[in-house]
Amino acid sequence: MDHLTFRRIGPDDEIPYELLLLADETVEAINQYIFTSEVYILNKGDQDIAVMALHENSTTEIELKNIAVTESCRNKGIGSILIDKAKELATEKQYTSLLVGTSDTGLQQIRFYEKNGFVKKGIRKDFFIENYPFPIYENGMQMRDMVILEFLIIRER
Repeated sequence: MDHLTFRRIGPDDEIPYELLLLADETVEAINQYIFTSEVYILNKGDQDIAVMALHENSTTEIELKNIAVTESCRNKGIGSILIDKAKELATEKQYTSLLVGTSDTGLQQIRFYEKNGFVKKGIRKDFFIENYPFPIYENGMQMRDMVILEFLIIRER
């Protein structure tokens, strides 16, 4: 990969909806979390190639609300770079748990998170039924439940 730069967007920066919509279905859904999240962009040269949004759930828990990589940069380790950065930020800020949620139909995403050290923690029943105005399909199945995965951050004493 060419030179990559990682930066947090500021309050005056434009929200990168185009990237965020690669991982979330609607602007309305994104707006439920984006204004209370830290948003980070990964650039390759002058092109934005990936995004992630981190949201504090509590003083010990942070959640990866959105992670997306442009189509042309997928399957090149960019997602794992973002996950590593999220773990690094969570550790620096003294969280003990990094959560991520994905659809129960997102088998590839679940495998990706497990490959990156996450373990299944729970299910948010009917999340995609209750939070989206229309049925969403993935892998030929209607998205219903959200699978919650967790990465525990071990702090050195």
